[in-house]
Amino acid sequence: MTAALVAPDAPLDPVLAGRVEALLATGGRRVLGIVGPPGAGKSTLGAQVLAAFGPRAVVVPMDGFHLAQTELERLGRADRKGAPDTFDAAGFVALLTRLRHPVDGEVVYAPEYRRDLRNGVAGAIAVPPDVPLVVTEGNYLLLDEHGFGPVAALLDESWYLAPDDEVRLARLVERHERFGKSADAARAWSHGPDERNAAVIATTRSRATLVVRPT
Repeated sequence: MTAALVAPDAPLDPVLAGRVEALLATGGRRVLGIVGPPGAGKSTLGAQVLAAFGPRAVVVPMDGFHLAQTELERLGRADRKGAPDTFDAAGFVALLTRLRHPVDGEVVYAPEYRRDLRNGVAGAIAVPPDVPLVVTEGNYLLLDEHGFGPVAALLDESWYLAPDDEVRLARLVERHERFGKSADAARAWSHGPDERNAAVIATTRSRATLVVRPT
């Protein structure tokens, strides 16, 4: 399907809003996954869902499970940060399992990735027990390898974002520049490590419940 996806404060596409309503109508805690390549607009769509459903939803990004920059440097993986093996996949699976099967009265705390720090911050996102919808967004929600295999089964529905690649890459370069990379470095990273990761992510597209083409 094609959906409007312009800015975080833009209204959620009515068709997508209807799917969320149908998901919530089934009762209990539900987990919606938003997946796609770097720069696809996952965070934007997550913000739109949050704005549309207010206190009934919490967004828990997968990026909070980036390995720390110092650990990536120790492992020799800092030059390809964002690849599947630069995340704590087991930790992410453990958190989703807790979120999918909440204990009565338990507030679950999730980490948040801070681009200005280049690291995750533990306990930054609170998920109260009475929130019926958890939205998780990330690159590898539907990947079988590198420890991400159990994630797909923990999602009630998954949306794969498939924007025009030219638009996506331009957005990605701009984002890297905004967070401190030079124009040349931003372009090199976007067309290098990010695109190699995008190729891996694209192999998982067929596993999604819905493919969304942002306009």
